[in-house]
Amino acid sequence: MPTGAIVIALAVVATAQPSPSDPQSLPRMQSSSQSLVTAPSDSDQAKPWRIGPMEVSGLLDGYYSYNANGPSTAANGKINDLYNFDDKTNQFNMSAAKLTLNHDPSPLGARIDLYYGRTSHLINTPGQLEFFEQSYFSVKPRRARGFEVDAGKFVTSAGAEVIESKDNWNYSRSLLFAWAIPYYHFGLRTSMPVSKMETIGVQLVNGWNNVTNSTGGVTTGLTSAFVKTKYSLNANVYTGPETIGPQNGYRNLADLVLIVTPTARLSAYGNYDNGRQNTHAGSAEETSGATYSWQGIAFAAREQLTRTMAVAGRSEYFKDAQGYCTGVAQNVKEITGTYEYRTAQGLMGRLEYRRDWSDQPYFHRGGTQMIDHQQTLTLGMVMAFTPKR
Repeated sequence: MPTGAIVIALAVVATAQPSPSDPQSLPRMQSSSQSLVTAPSDSDQAKPWRIGPMEVSGLLDGYYSYNANGPSTAANGKINDLYNFDDKTNQFNMSAAKLTLNHDPSPLGARIDLYYGRTSHLINTPGQLEFFEQSYFSVKPRRARGFEVDAGKFVTSAGAEVIESKDNWNYSRSLLFAWAIPYYHFGLRTSMPVSKMETIGVQLVNGWNNVTNSTGGVTTGLTSAFVKTKYSLNANVYTGPETIGPQNGYRNLADLVLIVTPTARLSAYGNYDNGRQNTHAGSAEETSGATYSWQGIAFAAREQLTRTMAVAGRSEYFKDAQGYCTGVAQNVKEITGTYEYRTAQGLMGRLEYRRDWSDQPYFHRGGTQMIDHQQTLTLGMVMAFTPKR
């Protein structure tokens, strides 16, 4: 795993109170991080703003990212290689504008997350609910002991991070989040508490990151969340046909996340992902015996220094053995250090240093040069709002 000094710097900005987290999602790092980083507010007990039965919240997320390599527009479109939502470099950019309408199931419910900006463009296919991060309805029978069914478009259960930057510990997303796992699914998901500590679920979805299924089959997801006071363990498996064509090869993913909270101020996690894409029957790749695989591991920690300030660090390793995910067979490492300042007024600021390096000359420098490393400094600002009445 990579080693080196993590640079933490000061940002003269403030942070947001989080909008309500997805009540239908199995417990993941999102709920853990929110419990640690929320700044208290005198209006926390006020009733939320509603449109009919729907609670309303939202956010604005923008950033400026500096890349020491100075990639040009002609080289790669002026982006930070291997980044996703904060990928535009040496310029200001709007990552996301989000509006959420949510009604918890009792026994019926629904959630709509409208998304606009760079994030929506990168995760969605045009014409397939492209401005909806999530859109689903829920059924939770009163006498079903917590059993719930969601139907529609929803974010994946895999991974230690989520799409919204404010609910992660670092501003940029990890290599594993960007390249090893899906963003969202369309179909059905269930969740059922089987004890006071564990919730399990089954999902039947149209593969990875698509609403309309082009693979001719259904992907199955199996989820488990085991939550204790000081730690939680989340395990997810997705398997199903994922190659375009009448007969499909299978894509398999195993995802494991361990989160520990030894104190009220300190949290850490470890995340391991292992993926495999089998080739479809009768293809040239199958005849030659080619199979694609990827795996990676990430570690992160976060310390709440005061009510308004926190620091976080992340280190990870990603192996794209045949170049199926990134386009180049390579081993990539990265380290990230983030300083955060937030208040209860709804504005968050993060200043972040990150260094990526590969065993291949993957990163663009200037207009024509390719080198094996990249360093960035990013200032992200997020305004989250939960109107009160």
